[in-house]
Amino acid sequence: MAVIVLKCPEIEVAVVDISVSRIAAWNSDTLPIYEPGLDEVVKKCRGKNLFFSTGVEKHVSEADIVFVSVNTPTKTQGLGAGKTADLTYWESAARMIADVSKSNKIVVEKSTVPVKTAEAIEKILNHNSKGIDFQNLSNPEFLAEGTAIQDLFNPDRVLIGGRETLEGQKAIEALIGFVWTGSYAPTSGLPSYRSLLPNANAFLAQKISSVNAMFALCEATGADVSQVSHAVGKDTRIGSKFLNVSVGFGGSCFQKDILNLVYICKCNGLPEVANYWKQVIKINDYQKTRFVNRIVSSMSELANNDVGSNIIIGSIFKNNKNKTNIDELRTEIRFTVKT
Repeated sequence: MAVIVLKCPEIEVAVVDISVSRIAAWNSDTLPIYEPGLDEVVKKCRGKNLFFSTGVEKHVSEADIVFVSVNTPTKTQGLGAGKTADLTYWESAARMIADVSKSNKIVVEKSTVPVKTAEAIEKILNHNSKGIDFQNLSNPEFLAEGTAIQDLFNPDRVLIGGRETLEGQKAIEALIGFVWTGSYAPTSGLPSYRSLLPNANAFLAQKISSVNAMFALCEATGADVSQVSHAVGKDTRIGSKFLNVSVGFGGSCFQKDILNLVYICKCNGLPEVANYWKQVIKINDYQKTRFVNRIVSSMSELANNDVGSNIIIGSIFKNNKNKTNIDELRTEIRFTVKT
């Protein structure tokens, strides 16, 4: 949203949250998150056409376009637990929008949600007795922590999905005015757009698991994986990005999206496809185990004594981020302690 207000000074944007402390942080001199370039953009626009407020219902009621960006963690209980996304926050937001709205609105999905979510959200939005028309659009972003601002300034593509109706196309045209960069790539309706982000992340994760699997073979045969991956990356059909060997992909996005993909495939009677994508996660887990095994085997004091009882081995940190990949770190620490 910060980049939209910077590029469209005639547009007023209110970022709302029910958390008083979080909004206070966004209105302070020290922003609650670190992202290169974000501080400058926010401070340049804040108080002019960018506002941070806890008045959620007031601003939603007054808005013409509502962007919904809420947490969609993997479900921990119920049907699809451990596999599909938990849409509790999204559904709650949709009900609130339907309740407080007094005029027609465009509602834009920014969160990572499964395919077919749009239909469910539309039912909630349109189940009102006010005669209000809601147009639900999907506008996924392809951002990486540490380069998010630059990714927004120079995106590979900007995708907007909506209903293939007159009203849906009008809504898309309205949104294009705010996010247009010259790289707009249309496809056919909401299901295609909603499938694109998790599928794109799955392909990237697959690439990471592929190079790590290649790394294991190179170690076993005495080959230099850096030379092999460099040569493979020279193939323009493959490309050199995401071909560095590592402990495996971290964070939550890749794993969450693949688990979602696996679940959707199973629900649609595609067990072979589900098993294919599940192997990407299995290789990732295998790489973590291999990494820890190498440390333990090379350090006799850890292998023969109280492994990990008084030591934490390293940390996983990506440049220009304000956090560690804590899930990956915990996995390695737990494994080391057990070993």
